[in-house]
Amino acid sequence: MAAVTAGMVKELREMTGAGMMDCKKALAQTDGDMDKAVEFLREKGLAAASKKAGRIAAEGIVATIISEDGKTGAIVEVNSETDFVAKNAQFQAYVADVASQVLASKSEDMDAFLAEKWAKDDSLTVAQVLSSQISVIGENMSIRRFEKIAADGVVVDYIHGGGRIGVLIEASAEVVNDTVKEALKNVAMQIAALAPKYVKRDEIPQEFIDHETEILKTQAKNENPDKPDNIVEKMIVGRLNKELKEFCLVDQAYVKDGDLTVGKYLEQVSKEVGGKVEVKKFVRFETGEGLEKKEENFADEVARQMQ
Repeated sequence: MAAVTAGMVKELREMTGAGMMDCKKALAQTDGDMDKAVEFLREKGLAAASKKAGRIAAEGIVATIISEDGKTGAIVEVNSETDFVAKNAQFQAYVADVASQVLASKSEDMDAFLAEKWAKDDSLTVAQVLSSQISVIGENMSIRRFEKIAADGVVVDYIHGGGRIGVLIEASAEVVNDTVKEALKNVAMQIAALAPKYVKRDEIPQEFIDHETEILKTQAKNENPDKPDNIVEKMIVGRLNKELKEFCLVDQAYVKDGDLTVGKYLEQVSKEVGGKVEVKKFVRFETGEGLEKKEENFADEVARQMQ
C-alpha cells in the first residue's frame, strides 16, 4: 500500500473541500490514487461533483490572438519554472510571439509545430528559438499546448488574471457588431469563471453520463440505505440533471443575471441585434492545469539564483 503523505491529504482537501480525516481515509482506501479518492469521497457524499481543475501548479501564462477579420483565433500555454519569470516582460513578449506563430501555423501537433521555421527568423525553428529563450532567461520553459479555431461567424477571446486563464469562443452569428462581440466576451468570462465542459447537453458522451450515474447511485444508496430502488432511481435522475446543467455552458445560470441561463441570455442578444448568435465551440486553458509543481524552499531558490 502506498504511503499517504500530508501533502496528498492537503491536495485532496483542496480539490474536494472534504474534511482532513475524510481525505486521509479516502487515500488509504484507494492506495493513494488521487482520482479514485475523489470518487470515493463523492460516493460517500463528502465531495462535490467533479469540478476539479486538475492539480494547478506549474507557472507560466496563457495567451490568445485573433486574426484581423475576427474569424480565426489561437490560444497557447507556455510554462516556466517560477511565477517571477512568468511575470517577466521578455517572457510575455515571447509567449505573444508563440501565439502569433500558432495563428499562422498549419501544424496539428506539437512535434510538427516545434519543427516549423520561426516566423521572425526563418533560419531557426520554433524549437531552436525556445532553446535560445531558455538560455537567455535562465529557466526551463516549455510550449505545453496550443489550439486554433476558425469560424464562419466570429471568434472572440478573453484572458483572465494576466494570463492565468485563457478562453477562445467560436460562434455563428447572423449579425456581427460590437453588441454581439461584447455578449460573447461576457460568455467567455463565464467560461473562465465556471469551467463548463461542453456547450450543450447533446455533446456529452454516454460513457461520461453512465460513469456519473454510477457514482450518484452509490452516493444515494449510502445516504438512504432503507429507500427502495425505484425512489433511489428518481433521486439519481434529479441529481444527474442538476450536475449536467453545471457541465453544459448554455444550461448554466448566467453569472451577470442569475434569472437567466447562458442560453436564454444569448437568445435575448439575438433578438436585440436581429440575428441568431450561437456558441459552437470553446477552448479554455488554465495555466498549469494537471501539472505537478516542484516544491522548493524559497530561501534555497534565492541562494541558487544569486550563485
